[in-house]
Amino acid sequence: MELIPIDIRPEAKPRTESGFLRVPPEALKTLAEAAFTRMAFTFSEDHLRHLSKVALDDKNSPNDRMVASALLENAIIASDCVFPHCQDTGTAQVFGWRDSRVLVEGDDRQLLAEGALAAYLGQNLRYSTTIPSSLFEERDPGNNMPAQVLIEGTYPPPGAEAAYRFLFCAKGGGSSNKTKFFQVTKGMLNEKAFTAFLEREIAALGTAACPPYTIAVVVGGISPEQNLLALKLATAGLYDFPHGEADHRVMGVAPLRSPQWEERVLSIAEKTGLGAQFGGRALAVDSVVLRLPRHGASCPLSIGVSCAAHRNLFGRIDSRGVFLEATADPRDLEEVRRAAALYSAPAGALRMDLDRGVEALRSGLKGLKPGTPVLVSGSLLVARDAAHARWKALVESGGALPDYVSRYPILYAGPAKTPEGKPTGSLGPTTAGRMDDYADFLMSRGAALVTVAKGNRGDTWIDACKRYGGFYLGTMGGAAALLASRHVLSSRVEDYEDLGMEAVRLIEVRDLPLFLVTNDLGQDLYRNAAATQGETP
Repeated sequence: MELIPIDIRPEAKPRTESGFLRVPPEALKTLAEAAFTRMAFTFSEDHLRHLSKVALDDKNSPNDRMVASALLENAIIASDCVFPHCQDTGTAQVFGWRDSRVLVEGDDRQLLAEGALAAYLGQNLRYSTTIPSSLFEERDPGNNMPAQVLIEGTYPPPGAEAAYRFLFCAKGGGSSNKTKFFQVTKGMLNEKAFTAFLEREIAALGTAACPPYTIAVVVGGISPEQNLLALKLATAGLYDFPHGEADHRVMGVAPLRSPQWEERVLSIAEKTGLGAQFGGRALAVDSVVLRLPRHGASCPLSIGVSCAAHRNLFGRIDSRGVFLEATADPRDLEEVRRAAALYSAPAGALRMDLDRGVEALRSGLKGLKPGTPVLVSGSLLVARDAAHARWKALVESGGALPDYVSRYPILYAGPAKTPEGKPTGSLGPTTAGRMDDYADFLMSRGAALVTVAKGNRGDTWIDACKRYGGFYLGTMGGAAALLASRHVLSSRVEDYEDLGMEAVRLIEVRDLPLFLVTNDLGQDLYRNAAATQGETP
């Protein structure tokens, strides 16, 4: 890991006085702003090489290789710092380890949050957070705040240089939603039981959080809170940092890492057949398995992921200046260029015109098998959680669904801010399963008979497709810069402008690559993958 200095005014540089490191407010704000800006548009070299390995390995499925090459082409586009690489530019999360001899001229948490705020206001990022106005009502604050800031005091050994260390994380909702916590017993602490747990829970991760994943598993913990904090730090890559660059303890305890079980996790992920979104071997490219102490009566256990938009950077402030982990220009890496050049439309993709209407589209999809690639052009309605909730409330209050709901296929998405002169900001699919509860409500009214999103759906939606003749198509998650710059021709707000990124939009697309996931017979791509691997669908 390489740390590089960031530009800062001379008067804002840290300085040593009487054995203490004094950190001016501007140093913290500048570091946080640089971190959240850089994470939105660039990746570490290690992450790019992980994806390149998937794309260039001919043992992987064609779909694995296509997704990985698309993610690398997406990284190249994003590195121009116009379109962030994912439309969900995450919530601002900062972990800090502050030596006892570090003095900050101000409130650390407030200063770091102000730096994050400057990045979200100043770049083409997305405001994903909502804040409560009551127990059930909420609103968009219009700035993606508040930030989550956790700072721990540390005590350097005698003679060591005073330093302030950081891990910055921009965490998207899709991967956060895959976090699972269990209270188990000592009966889990054997090879047979733990393997069965991993096989079940890794398959259950599905593809909605944009694989290839980093999968983390944490066993034990003096408390549930310690377990989950260790999981969070593991998914963010803390345990990949060299000792001395970060404090590897979690609430005072250094976890035991298990390389043997990390290899087992990767093997189990490969055998799920889920692959990098559309079937194959590359569900995961990295793993972390940690073991913590526990109370004899308790055994906390958790599993979580970091997605293909792996946004985590290490920072440091010491007497030499202010430093941030280096990210790579993907164009400078030969294997990345070679892998990205492989990206093309899926072989044998069928072309379909959305402007012929939903019924014509359904007729064209009828009889196709799950996994069939399709290129679509024409008009798509963009709507997700908040719009669906309003439609339901409207009908329950005696109103009718807006006519646009049944007129177009529905893409679940929430774009980032639109760059000047562009038709849309970064735009990619959101998790399909979050809208599953609306299946009968919409399909029985002739709406949502063709939907587009990412990841697997539950039985509710699959059964409704069979009952009403619906279809669900998946598009690549994590490639929002590519989709926005290459495939979206225009975008306008159609309804609910007050919902911000969740407003209903009408977009025009050209040759948008999709895969049929669920057809009108109730056949499903991911159920097929599970069955192929001998799993229970």
